[in-house]
Amino acid sequence: MKWMRCRHDGRELWGALEGDTLAVHEGDLFGAHHASGERVPVAGVEWLTPCRPGKMLALWNNFRAAAEKNGWAVPAEPLYFVKTPNSYAAHGQAIAAPSPEVGRVAYEGELAIVIGRRAKGVSAAQAAEHILGYACANDLTAIELLNRDPAFAQWTRAKGFDGFGVFGPVIATDFDPNSASVRTLVGGRERQNYALADMIFPPHELVARLSQDMTLEPGDVILCGTSLGVLPMKPGSTVEVEIDGIGRLANTFG
Repeated sequence: MKWMRCRHDGRELWGALEGDTLAVHEGDLFGAHHASGERVPVAGVEWLTPCRPGKMLALWNNFRAAAEKNGWAVPAEPLYFVKTPNSYAAHGQAIAAPSPEVGRVAYEGELAIVIGRRAKGVSAAQAAEHILGYACANDLTAIELLNRDPAFAQWTRAKGFDGFGVFGPVIATDFDPNSASVRTLVGGRERQNYALADMIFPPHELVARLSQDMTLEPGDVILCGTSLGVLPMKPGSTVEVEIDGIGRLANTFG
């Protein structure tokens, strides 16, 4: 199943993406729901984020290839930060560039985990029961701002501008991260292509470990981190994040 949300003729709709059609559902994505029988062509709708996260947690240094190339030690536990709700953005949404003094902004194509059931102190073996599915993500970063002050790394600010937490276009429930790759294209040119199997902490372990720190609620999103190929973007760039089995997330920056 691939779940999506959109705005059509002034109405917010959600349901299952079936080919080029939305099979509209009623109820709660994370609870009881049913197909309404209404079907809407996807062409021309305004895409919305496929869920409304209460929080978005994002990983740093979670791929072996990137750690090796950059000389980073393999972490003993997940290293993560929080992206603020104003940063959430949907497929097709234009992302405004921050003011010039912020400096350059980089794309980061990633896999996103969407929590389906409350998770508190769960094990890796139990984690699958708490994952609804997966989405594509673009974790934008103001790379010059991040370490501008040597006394304090500004993760929240550098990662929290409006539109810097793009995810979607759907939540795919039948997806195997071990056999998939992330491709990021900028202006049609491939910039990233890495295997998700290279993760240091794979999805089930991330859910388990993060749930020891804080309760994960339905709709919360975990970004799994990125690998090689991260570069700054020029204003006007279209960035596409593609993951086979999920889809293609596309946005224009600046």
